[in-house]
Amino acid sequence: MTTQPFIYDYDYDKKGNRYAGHRRTDPHIAAHVHTALGNARTVLNVGAGAGSYEPTDRYVLALEPSAVMRAQRPAHLSPALIGTAESLPLDDKAIDASMAMVTIHHWTGIEKGLLEMRRVSRQRVLIMTFDGDALHTFWNAGYFPEVVAMEKRRYPPIDWITEILGGHCEVQPIPIPLDCVDGFQEAFYGRPEAFLNKEVRKAQSAWGFLSEEQQEATVERLATELHSGIWDKKFGHLRSQPYFTGALRLIIADIH
Repeated sequence: MTTQPFIYDYDYDKKGNRYAGHRRTDPHIAAHVHTALGNARTVLNVGAGAGSYEPTDRYVLALEPSAVMRAQRPAHLSPALIGTAESLPLDDKAIDASMAMVTIHHWTGIEKGLLEMRRVSRQRVLIMTFDGDALHTFWNAGYFPEVVAMEKRRYPPIDWITEILGGHCEVQPIPIPLDCVDGFQEAFYGRPEAFLNKEVRKAQSAWGFLSEEQQEATVERLATELHSGIWDKKFGHLRSQPYFTGALRLIIADIH
């Protein structure tokens, strides 16, 4: 099995203070996640962060290493336990299903974490991530090439993930709605002005590897083309396109 030189040194305890204000559960995306959980009644959310995409109609055990992220969980969700994917505090087959929502690229041992999720799950494992080979389908590749290059280096290849999980794996491309409230980069495919907002960028971890000066220089081209109307001539149709299918993927591994 090939190992990958992933990057995973983003510190949420230092940089994640306002994360939950811009990264929330989008109901359209959540519908795909909750359907994929099938009849699982007990769910482990690994790298749970502020609790996005946790179902409220099932028993959920959340695990999150960052105190800053745990503190941002809303009151209607149960508190998250302290822990990491690489050493899950559960017995074998202790939970019906486990899920990891846009988090595996932050793990220090991705392969170990995926195997741990498989170990503790009775029915299936869900991984929501981005396909690095599809990042070029979003227009930001032409405006923020440094950011996109960083993203591509961080996301594990989809077939590498499915090889580790084993069993029967389904990979679903997830369409993103125009009004998506989960503020990852593709969420703003039809709302480009959002990238001019520093607070929006702070909730997208790849920007955290650039200094503020580098960020401002990077978004300057977009600002210029928005002001001149060039962006709208090229991509203005996206402002009213109801969905965009880019690099967001939901991997569903049945492990019976």
